[in-house]
Amino acid sequence: MDKLRKATSEDGVLTRIGQAIMLHRAGDREEARNRLTALWHEIGPQGDAFHRCALAHYMADTQDDPRDELDWDLRALEAAEGFVTERPDGAAPGASSVADGPGPRHPLVALRAFFPSLHLNIAADYAALDRPADAHAQLRRARASVNALADGQYRQGLRDAIDRLQLRIDGAAGRTA
Repeated sequence: MDKLRKATSEDGVLTRIGQAIMLHRAGDREEARNRLTALWHEIGPQGDAFHRCALAHYMADTQDDPRDELDWDLRALEAAEGFVTERPDGAAPGASSVADGPGPRHPLVALRAFFPSLHLNIAADYAALDRPADAHAQLRRARASVNALADGQYRQGLRDAIDRLQLRIDGAAGRTA
């Protein structure tokens, strides 16, 4: 655990992603987007999957157009799924070891913790684009993946968010039917 903390604290990419997130939360959406874009190009398509997933996940939140937000959320999911199914360290999918990549080591479980949120965000993107069938499919995936998380505040918060989005989508469908 101490090695993980040290690797994470020394991880300049995650620090820079965190700084961009702080800019976004402080209201400077454009500067956050600019920094994340520069970092995305720096990491590149072969960069660390955890970095690509985290960056794309947060980059989606800085988008003005719901189609662009969906594109970034799909990139985050693709990075996470590619990492889980094609382990860069040669281990079988589902093995509990950490992956070796160009960046620091990241436990597989940390990347898996993104899945419920990724599917939830994609469901919200589809709902915003008036694609309720796609939104429902992503909500099912979010529900399935949230069950793999340990009990706690994060898990419950995701479950509550999934339920709220489900109600919102169902309510919108009832108004248009």
